[in-house]
This record gives sequence, C-alpha cells and structure tokens, in this order.
Amino acid sequence: MSTRPSTTSHDRKTDRKRSSRRSTTVSTIADVAREARCSPMTVSRVINGGGNVRDTTRDQVMEAVRKLNYKPNRAARSLAGGGQIRIALVFDNPSASYLAEFLMGALEEATRRDVHLEVQSCDNSPDHADLVKKMTEGGINGFILPPPLCDDQRVLDLIREEGGTAIAVGRGKATGAQGTVLIDEFQAAYDMTRHIIGLGHERIGFIIGNPDQVASARRLEGFRSAMDDAGLEVHDELVTQGYFTYRSGMLAAEKLLNAAVKPTAIFASNDDMAAASVAVAHRLHLDVPNDVTVCGFDDTDLASSIWPELTTIRQPIREMTAKAVSMIAERARHKRPAAEEETVIFPYTLVRRNSDTSPRGERKKSA
Repeated sequence: MSTRPSTTSHDRKTDRKRSSRRSTTVSTIADVAREARCSPMTVSRVINGGGNVRDTTRDQVMEAVRKLNYKPNRAARSLAGGGQIRIALVFDNPSASYLAEFLMGALEEATRRDVHLEVQSCDNSPDHADLVKKMTEGGINGFILPPPLCDDQRVLDLIREEGGTAIAVGRGKATGAQGTVLIDEFQAAYDMTRHIIGLGHERIGFIIGNPDQVASARRLEGFRSAMDDAGLEVHDELVTQGYFTYRSGMLAAEKLLNAAVKPTAIFASNDDMAAASVAVAHRLHLDVPNDVTVCGFDDTDLASSIWPELTTIRQPIREMTAKAVSMIAERARHKRPAAEEETVIFPYTLVRRNSDTSPRGERKKSA
C-alpha cells in the first residue's frame, strides 16, 4: 500500500509563495513587445490609452497581452501617472565642465522625483537617430537633449514618431521638441560685450563656438550687435573660430594674441575657450587682465578654478537641466498631449571676477 507524503502548513505557505513569484514574473513589457512585433514604447501607449497607434498594431498588442497574461509593472504604469519614469540624457558635448554641471542638475532632480535616469554618450555612435531608436525600443519615456542633439532634426522626428517626449536644453535648429529650456543667448552676449566696452576696450577679439550649434550663432550676433551699437568696428582678424573645446580655444587665442595688432580684450563663447586664452596669454608672458582682458560664458566650475578667476556669463545649467527632468516627469504623469509645447527662459547673470580691467591706456588717462 502506498502512502502519500503529508503536507504541512509550512509546505503550503512555501508553495503559495513560489506560485506567487511565478505569477508575477510570467511576462514583461519586453515580452509583449516581442510577441506583438513592436517597441515597448508602443505597448505602453496602447495599454495606457495613448493615441498615434495604428488599429492593427493596437490589436496585435492587446492579443499579446491576453496571450501572455501580461500585468503592467511599475515601469509600464509610469505613463499612467503611478510609477517610475525612465528618462535618457543623451549628450555629445566636448566641454567636460559644462557636462559636469548638466549631469548634476539632472541627477539631483531625478533622485528627488524618483525618476530613473539613463545617461548616454553619443561619442561612439555617429548616427544619433539610430542610438535614440534603440533607446525608445528599450522603454525610455523621455529624452533630455543638450546641444548639438537638439539641433538634429532626425532625432526630434524619431522621438515624436515613437510617442516619446523630448526637451531641448538650449535653442536648437530642429523643431518638434515638446519643451525648450534656455537663456537669451543673444542678450547675454550683448551685455557682456557692452561690459567690456564700458571698461574702455575698443579692439575686442571674439572666439566663436561650434558653427553647427545655434548657441554659437546667437552669441556671435550679440557680440556684433553690441559693437555696432557702440559705433565700434568688428575687425575680421579678431573674430576667430573655436569649437567649445579647450584645445580649439588655445588655437584661436594663439591666432589673436600673435596678431600684428593684438586685441586688448578677448570674449570667448564658453569658459573652456576663455580658460585656454588665459593659458596662452601666460605662455606669451602677457598678464591677465593688465595686458589683456579675458571673459567667458557659462560660469562652470572651471571659471572659478583657474587664476585669475573668469569674468563670465552665469548660465544656470543645473537648474535648467533639473527643469527639463521635471517637465518630462509632469508630462508623463499627467498625460499632457504631445502637441502642447512649453518654453522656459531662465535668467542669466554677468559675474565679474578678476580677469577683466580697463586697457592700460585708459588706466593712464584716469590716473
């Protein structure tokens, strides 16, 4: 006669726990996406009642949901307003000091809002759109795009097509972002140029930023406009190209400071290039600011970590990036329509430190 093993209450509890674990791990949003042959973002839109999905695709997703007995998890519920949101900060910016500020602002706000932040460099991905497509397929809810990503129309078009949210930090050439966070680049550069002119400088050198970025053009326009309003000539030999990198700033400063008639002041389009200009001046045995005034833009940590500390435009990079994170989070949780666009303009500040003064001739007159 055979006997059946006895079942204790402990065994029954263990079986129930095992069964519960199996039932909660039967399927994921990725499983549904594979079964329906679409992206996880599309699955999220369907299960949360979003638009811009073809009827045939919607039917395939719902059939996959039924077949796999899929229950939306925390990540999938984020678009419905209840769970953690996934945001990607995608960058391709050569300025380490700018990126440090940018990343800290995003990380601090993401932590405060319980947002999952994925940081992705485009350095090894020549096709930005291809990289973004892979990330949307991985279930990213929104993208923060600093320059030059916010200038890439293919990237903005792809994010919109996939139903994601794109927030540009800085004014870009591309259109289609649901939000833009920026300062008035033109007016900031205008004010800095007027400040330098107010010190008595007339022969002013200007180092342009990356020519592919709107910010560079706006800062150059502000410089030219201030010079024109003051009745001063913009000498072609004193406007030289940089690329927002320290190295490009060195090359540009060498050109300016080795000219037959040197500028009495240099206004560089970012702090990296301004710091490089200070280094070149020192190498040529020129005192900053007594022999040449040097001013920058951004007010990154670099501006106050060199000597002399830079006079610069403070762009509130951390606050701007934090705002971009909050804009995506609010849109996702409150299901705001993709067509609704928002622009937030932050104030800037002209921060005067030790790298500027009146030219020697003006100091002699005042004495």
